[in-house]
Amino acid sequence: MIAIGECLQIISSRVRTAIEERDKGFIQDLVKRQVDKGANMLDLNIGPQKKAGPEVMEWLVNTVQEVVDVPLSLDTTNPEAIKTGLKVCKQKPMINSTNADPERMGVLFPLAASHDCNIIALTLRVTGLPVTAEARVDIVFEDLMPAIEQYGVPLENVYIDPLVLTVDGTQEHAPEVVKAVRPFRQLTDPPLHTICGLSNISSGAPPDVRPILNRIYLVMLMGAGLDSAILDPFDDEIMEAIRIIESRDDSTAKGKVYLALYDAYAADEEFDPSIIDTSDPEQSDILKTIRVLEGKTLYAHGYLRL
Repeated sequence: MIAIGECLQIISSRVRTAIEERDKGFIQDLVKRQVDKGANMLDLNIGPQKKAGPEVMEWLVNTVQEVVDVPLSLDTTNPEAIKTGLKVCKQKPMINSTNADPERMGVLFPLAASHDCNIIALTLRVTGLPVTAEARVDIVFEDLMPAIEQYGVPLENVYIDPLVLTVDGTQEHAPEVVKAVRPFRQLTDPPLHTICGLSNISSGAPPDVRPILNRIYLVMLMGAGLDSAILDPFDDEIMEAIRIIESRDDSTAKGKVYLALYDAYAADEEFDPSIIDTSDPEQSDILKTIRVLEGKTLYAHGYLRL
């Protein structure tokens, strides 16, 4: 699992101010702490930056690379900023991102090909959001794959993002995203990578339930084949869930549940809840969260108290 640190994002007022004021100290402390927590790639989200995009991206990439030695994800809708960032990245970077819009693919796929860099491709057409797994798969094979081949992007450089949406209001998407991941991995050789913005699943949820929604959803997605995620490395429970899955650590009750959930999704089977001791509050919360994410229980902000 490639854990991509999400915390340098322009929607944070503190990050936005640091970028505007070229505050290297704040930026460098933030990225160092993410890497120290286990992030092995960093997302640099500068937003549209329509006027100063190239200059901002160049400054940010150089500032980050002074203190950490990990690949960078260049996250902006400004193609010129991406071009500039690609030129100064020391390690193989990632473009974040294109959708299935022919105009945007026509700009960013050639960039990815000419720089031999990774690129995130969203299962999103300009006509609207897909709901089902099948609709997401159709976008990959009807829109994205022809363009990937046309512009000569190596398959191993492509990361398909099935578009995680919040369980608060778009709950029907949660199980469909998981269902979409497996065929993305199975239908090409070499297999396409898969990625998601994990925290989207809990957007709008109360702070006390966001962490458990994020980490249980990640375990389900990893079981289906997800191999990278843009996430919060400061959430120790998320990083611990990744460690448990990757090391097969079943030494705790929580670890046993995580592995059972992961194995069920890896085998494309129904999760058997009999392994869960519902008298244990932590395990009970995990089961309630699984049911919400599978669409078996209607999401409500207070679902853990029901």
